[in-house]
Amino acid sequence: MKMNGAQALLESLKSEGVDLVFGYPGGVVLKLYDEIYKMKFPNILTGHEQGAVHAADGYARATGKIGVVIATSGPGAANLITGIATANMDSVPLVCITGQVASHAIGKDSFQEVDVCGITAPITKHNYLVKDVAELPRVVKEAFYIARTGRPAPVCIDIAANVFNTEIDYEYPAEINLRGYTDKNIGDENSIDAVIQAVENSARPMIFIGGGVVISETANVLREILNKLDCPCTTTLMGLGCIEPERNGYLGFAGMHGSYGANMAIQNCDLLICIGMRFSDRVTGRVADFAPNAKIVHFEIDAAEVNKNVQVDYKVLGDLKWSLPIFRDKLNASKINFAEKFDAWKNQAVEVGNEHPFSYKTNGDVIKPGALITKISDLCDENTIAVTDVGQHQMWAAQFFKAKAPRQFLTSGGLGTMGFGLPAAMGAKLACPNKKVVLFTGDGSIMMNIQELATIADHDIDVKIVIVHNFILGMVGQWQRLFYSHHYSASELNLKRDFIKIAEAMGVRGYRLTKAEELETKLPEILNSSGAAVIDVYVPQDENVIPMVPGGKRLDQMVLS
Repeated sequence: MKMNGAQALLESLKSEGVDLVFGYPGGVVLKLYDEIYKMKFPNILTGHEQGAVHAADGYARATGKIGVVIATSGPGAANLITGIATANMDSVPLVCITGQVASHAIGKDSFQEVDVCGITAPITKHNYLVKDVAELPRVVKEAFYIARTGRPAPVCIDIAANVFNTEIDYEYPAEINLRGYTDKNIGDENSIDAVIQAVENSARPMIFIGGGVVISETANVLREILNKLDCPCTTTLMGLGCIEPERNGYLGFAGMHGSYGANMAIQNCDLLICIGMRFSDRVTGRVADFAPNAKIVHFEIDAAEVNKNVQVDYKVLGDLKWSLPIFRDKLNASKINFAEKFDAWKNQAVEVGNEHPFSYKTNGDVIKPGALITKISDLCDENTIAVTDVGQHQMWAAQFFKAKAPRQFLTSGGLGTMGFGLPAAMGAKLACPNKKVVLFTGDGSIMMNIQELATIADHDIDVKIVIVHNFILGMVGQWQRLFYSHHYSASELNLKRDFIKIAEAMGVRGYRLTKAEELETKLPEILNSSGAAVIDVYVPQDENVIPMVPGGKRLDQMVLS
């Protein structure tokens, strides 16, 4: 079939099941956007390319499908970098399509030329520069295959402008064969046998769940494993939702602002079974003293992560889709009654956690962040997706919002990207139109991509945007209070910022809550109303996220008040 490169690209996207792209047109991609117009290919025009890539990221996190973003050459492509790095750190599959100057102009500092492949190489799983239209279908096929298989990640396709106009006898490849790369991530079953032996010899085991369980869609298998072992368990920030929050033995998430119970149990267990996590510094505290009494097991798909941060005693390399069902079956075959064996240890861990639960102190009619998020959590069901920006509100949301299922709590974990939340929530809602989407953001983070309020209004995207408004860059201010003698250097925010007026100017309804009673009298109606809304909630400036493990301290050296 004869078609030009732009048509071939869109037909290739259709073949990969892409039903929506996020993008921003510009000079070298005008031919592509002309074909988007002719083919009526669904494209969401965002207010900024960074908004587009975060929206594609939110779409991918909410569904497990590949998010697709399009940007023009030069500044358009460069504006994707923060979003690509965000997705890469959290193993989110994206295909990022960027325009490039014409083939003959590459390398000549032409107008709006940047070396996209050079810039994105450290933050993508792979990238391509396409100068020959004949290569385009194969490259698209490979890009989607690479992005979604193994450990998911972004792939960038940089396409020279002339490729979009050149004709091709189009045929989409039925198969691909990448030398040295395979999606068969199956390891050595003997490594699982060694873990079974370690579990049987253990007196105080603990399971630690990371985002890999979400990515691999193995939460149900994991819950069966927990039912069999009935031991204490915790998650990373990225693993929230994999364990039912009401499960007896679930201690909340762990790490710098994790629960007292989870952190103490990590330090006191004798076997720590870590599944699909990468031992981030925010999780481990001082690495030399992380889980000092435990043998450590690591179930992991990426060999580069094993022994990178924490030395482990047992490794199970391979896709969790392969390893966890085998682990479950071998546990079920054991003659040991694990639930009975570990019952006293589980109860002890729960009792310790109950000494210092996530909590907040009421103060008259002042709205406390914990009370706000607890109320919203109570008003939401399992058909809700919570999205966060980055900062104090992110940690409060992790502490008080009860994520009941995987892909119900979307946040920038590894890179910690302010400005992620609003476009990611937009992408999540477009991906899951039948689910309620609630964004928790701060008066600092919301400003990073606030232009996407206009996108939300333009496309009638029903997202409830909760601004935890404390008139300061919250986490920066907390550190300045605790470690820099209350020197609020460049962190206090002007009282004149009126997010209600900004929202309404962009076509979104705005509400302000300033009194605790309004969590009962106003908030439920706003959350249950149809259409997008900004809910600007005033909270105290000096409220800290507690517990907190200061930098360089052990997990059991938490600041508790």
